[in-house]
Amino acid sequence: MAAAPSGRDEQSPPAQTLGDLLYANPSKRPVPESDWVELVRSVGAGDELALHALYVRTRRIVFTLIMRITGNRETSEEVMLDVFHDVWRRASTYDPAGGPVIGWIMNQARSRAIDRVRFDGRKKRVGDGTDHPVTDGSSEGPHESFDVKERSRRLRQALETLGPREREAIEVAFFSELTYAEAAARLNQPLGTVKTRIRSGLATLRQAFDGD
Repeated sequence: MAAAPSGRDEQSPPAQTLGDLLYANPSKRPVPESDWVELVRSVGAGDELALHALYVRTRRIVFTLIMRITGNRETSEEVMLDVFHDVWRRASTYDPAGGPVIGWIMNQARSRAIDRVRFDGRKKRVGDGTDHPVTDGSSEGPHESFDVKERSRRLRQALETLGPREREAIEVAFFSELTYAEAAARLNQPLGTVKTRIRSGLATLRQAFDGD
């Protein structure tokens, strides 16, 4: 009977940090990387349940990263949907040699969040009339400065003449520097539809800038 405590001590887990003790969930065990990889492969094969399982396992850490970058909860929720849409589209191309699944997802989250911050910043600057092209560092004379402001004003006016769907497609494609395919995925619209909207919108913008 006296040896029982010693036996329990031999089977007890190693010393943990205070954080481990406070936040640990005894019902959860670390998931082997092989299980993560298998999950992504199932997603790549079109398994929607696997995508949901991946989302449930990673949503908190993904949302936390996005929130730190964007600083806005509503924006972060939108970006997170984009991230898992990317995961769904790109799962079949995942290569374990490039790094663990969590890192792969987090890289996509970071990229999406940064793109969104840049997009929102550019959109705000265009709306305020303060979005100027990058120069070679030389100073602008009064005529050049006036020309830039005039072009910015005309661009804002031209954008207002577009239909809401055309404008959305052009803003997503060009302000976020996306390809047609990426813009279609972001907007959750067929590729042909997005191409038509962008081309129609660009035609309208060209008319507005005709002779410029």
